[in-house]
Amino acid sequence: MNEYGRALRRWRRLRGVKQSHAAELLGVTQATLSRWERGHHRLPEAAERKLAQLLRAPLDSAGDAGLRRLIEGSALSVHLICDLSHRLLAASPARVINWTADLAEMRGRSLWRFATEEIRTAESRLGELGWYDDGVAQVSFENGANGSEVVPIEPGMLVWERLQLSDGTLARLVTSL
Repeated sequence: MNEYGRALRRWRRLRGVKQSHAAELLGVTQATLSRWERGHHRLPEAAERKLAQLLRAPLDSAGDAGLRRLIEGSALSVHLICDLSHRLLAASPARVINWTADLAEMRGRSLWRFATEEIRTAESRLGELGWYDDGVAQVSFENGANGSEVVPIEPGMLVWERLQLSDGTLARLVTSL
């Protein structure tokens, strides 16, 4: 099963959405949706985009707002992203100090375009590590620099921790050590 299939199934169960309704929202048959959820077929890119919109990890409940305040007040270099889309949800002052982009402007946007080769490699290995099966909730690895002036990444150890937000969507806490 791929991460989008798992995320789709989790989203439906958390919200009590029937397969037929989810299929209608995504413009496919119930049988196709069922195959996606079981991992028998990979979602086409257009369906992944629609699903990403449905699964957008918000940070707007009271509990999640507390998480945002903790991150935005942290002395550590840390940020929180949607686990599926890599959209920025929150970042600490230590994380954004060297950014030329404004935090408010970057919030809600995917940070994937700034990813280093090491981040891309680690991301590609998450499935085999059990990340999407709740088999592992933390991954750490040595990271290199990305050379970006907008959202620079410095070399060092990165720690990814998977968190569930109050609405059931999954987020990733990224800490530089």
